[in-house]
Amino acid sequence: MSAIAEPKLSTDAPRRRGRPRAAVRHERSPHARDWLEYLALRAAFAALAAVPLAVALRVGEFAALAAYVLDRPHRRIGMRNLEIAFRDKTLRARRRILRASFLNLGRMAAELAHLPRLSSERLQEMVRFVDEDWWREAVSWERSTGVLALSGHFGNWELLVFAHGMRGHPVHMVHRAIANPLIDRWLNALRVRAGTRAIRKRHAARAVLAALHEHGFLVLPFDQNSTRGLGVFVDFFGEAASTNAGIARIALRTDAPIVPIFIVRDGRRARHTVHVLPIMQVERTGDDQADVVRNTQRFSDVFEDMVRRYPEQWLWMHKRWKTRPAGAPRLY
Repeated sequence: MSAIAEPKLSTDAPRRRGRPRAAVRHERSPHARDWLEYLALRAAFAALAAVPLAVALRVGEFAALAAYVLDRPHRRIGMRNLEIAFRDKTLRARRRILRASFLNLGRMAAELAHLPRLSSERLQEMVRFVDEDWWREAVSWERSTGVLALSGHFGNWELLVFAHGMRGHPVHMVHRAIANPLIDRWLNALRVRAGTRAIRKRHAARAVLAALHEHGFLVLPFDQNSTRGLGVFVDFFGEAASTNAGIARIALRTDAPIVPIFIVRDGRRARHTVHVLPIMQVERTGDDQADVVRNTQRFSDVFEDMVRRYPEQWLWMHKRWKTRPAGAPRLY
């Protein structure tokens, strides 16, 4: 999933049923640099796809280790984040977590390169649910609205969405476009193979509400920094973090249930386990703004617990605490 942020909800409910449509977006024309980045990416993915997946995983690891050594800016961000999150861990332990997080990205790239040729049966082998029978029943139960998935840039998040769609339950995903329009188009074309319906962040309110009105499964990852005005400050690893409040606002408006769902890699292999945590409902006190903050904090607590359990699975190379409360010192 590309980075996302919450859509601003309008006060108008969807006026008609029908397939949700992404907001109209005026995409800029690609520049020469965009073409160079895109062609380099496609060449790298073609090379990974040309070898067996087991070999591609090792190649991805090698490239990730090189990135860990050479990409000092992102390594610095990751170490700062780990210092904030795990003050009690040694420097050596933090470095081990960050290196493992880079390796996860390398393995993820290898798996994405092979996605177009993976059969449904192969995906079933690669991605298993802790209790798939229960989950299959849960996503198809009779309810008055759709379902909101609480997830983020955790494990191989793209594989989670893809495998879910290939099991017959395609998702709607709110996302912010990647800066390079060529790469953005390519990634979305890959997602469409599993039936994923992309909803652009900008002006997405009507499509979000329409998707829930149609009982859709809506993914709004909320684990990245939100700009002031879009997010609310809640505690994340003991530090105030500007957090996407979209899930809380949408759930408070629609009464949609929230399902925390995370994919966790099993060792170094192309094997993953999907953990579906207890379904959550929003809590109400009558104070709308307080309810948004209260429920966003509840969701943040769930996400933090998963990161504590599997720290190497999270994307640490993002300035999670970039937006600061008024008067608070900068952390980066």
